[in-house]
Amino acid sequence: MFFLWRARNTPVGASYFKPKKSSALEVSTKRDLYFYLAMSIPLYAALLVIVWRLGPSNLSLFGSTAQYVLIALILSLAILQMGQAWRVNREHLKEGVEEHDRYNFKQVAILDLSYLVTFGSELAVVSMLPLFFADTFGLEPVTAGLLASGYAFMNLAARPGGGWLSDKFGRKKSLIILLAGLMVGYGLMSQISGTWPLLLAVVATMCCSFFVQAGEGAVFATVPLIKRRLTGQIAGMVGAYGNTGAVIFLTVLTFVDASTFFLVIAASAAVALAAVQFLDEPKGHIAEVDEKGEVQLIEVG
Repeated sequence: MFFLWRARNTPVGASYFKPKKSSALEVSTKRDLYFYLAMSIPLYAALLVIVWRLGPSNLSLFGSTAQYVLIALILSLAILQMGQAWRVNREHLKEGVEEHDRYNFKQVAILDLSYLVTFGSELAVVSMLPLFFADTFGLEPVTAGLLASGYAFMNLAARPGGGWLSDKFGRKKSLIILLAGLMVGYGLMSQISGTWPLLLAVVATMCCSFFVQAGEGAVFATVPLIKRRLTGQIAGMVGAYGNTGAVIFLTVLTFVDASTFFLVIAASAAVALAAVQFLDEPKGHIAEVDEKGEVQLIEVG
């Protein structure tokens, strides 16, 4: 109740731009519609992987029956939501999208991949790092957990730091640097072994963590500058890709050792880094239509 009473949609003096419909994300071209539908598939695939990993033995008394029911529900949800996205955008594109209302969906897709690598790897590594330290250095569980917490501790400064870097040096340049640092950081972590000094391993982990979490901040420094009235929907899709990344990386971990796991994340970062080369740096102005139907130009960059 206090939140509803005191919270505002925007800072004082700023205009609030909301989507035309509270439904699927609207795109600007038919090509982007197909791209949007294709980028939606991994989100449902991740849910199917979770159900598969649970297996019949972990689904209560119903066993395999429950697993089949969950799979059917996920597939039904995918069909319904992607069908809605098709209908909403078919009507939207049929009406014609004015030039000032257009945006490029590739921007969203690139941020999806970047967040898959950054936040997805954070969730995955946080889950396995205490056990990794315990097994590698023969530590007690409590000690291993305390040392591994340094990875998450960096979040206090690194994530807002990534946003600050983006504001100061540019969205694209900052994201390129941070993803490159993430890639090198995980490559370094793949080399950690019991012969390393424990302090050096902790420092290497925290350095890698800085780039991971600063990268997350850099991604969300760009999200609001793509299309202001669609910020919530774009942020939702980007955030969902973070969780998808965690599912992918943790699934990989069940088949490989920790060193290979870190290398897989580094390789994924290389793919995201290549994709970011095609990111258009937000600059100039973006046009939005306010609640009065008037077009407003909002400075970005």
